[in-house]
Amino acid sequence: MQQRGSQQGFGPVFSPSARALILGSYPSPKSFAAGFYYGHPQNRFWPLLAAFAGVPVPVTTAEKTDLILKNNLALWDSLARCSIIGAADVSITDPVPNDIAALLAGSHIQAIFCNGAAAHRFYTQFCLPQTGLPACKLPSTSPANAAFSLERLQAAWAPVAAYMPQNNAQNPAVTPPAGAPCRPPPPGS
Repeated sequence: MQQRGSQQGFGPVFSPSARALILGSYPSPKSFAAGFYYGHPQNRFWPLLAAFAGVPVPVTTAEKTDLILKNNLALWDSLARCSIIGAADVSITDPVPNDIAALLAGSHIQAIFCNGAAAHRFYTQFCLPQTGLPACKLPSTSPANAAFSLERLQAAWAPVAAYMPQNNAQNPAVTPPAGAPCRPPPPGS
């Protein structure tokens, strides 16, 4: 596989009503080709969020954006640009972080969830010192993480569902994964 140069990643999907931010590491070649986050057809991100929201899996960029925004979520990547070989996060060099602190300023975001270890590592290294808000490391939805079935991902990602309007009322006592700073939203928030 060839190393990709430092291409600018996607901008944030965000609205003022967002209460939780989901961070990936950096777009894969399939995502760049699709022009939007989690573009690999076998990535479980969109099926996972659709299951939590009780809606069909979104197909278009507009449907995916709508799923994020209607559910009080925000979506971005830890890195704005980097050098990477294929989609292998372990090969990332020359990382340049996104300005997560600027996104959080004045927002209602109460929690940050990282989709995989690399997103968490880069957020913790570059962004946490500016935000002061620890992130919850969740198992990656990538097809490379075959050890996690969709059902296991749903259990691990339950704290994200707790921030979604319909789930917040139904599941006020979601249990965070052991050892992670994953917390359900405060009652009535």
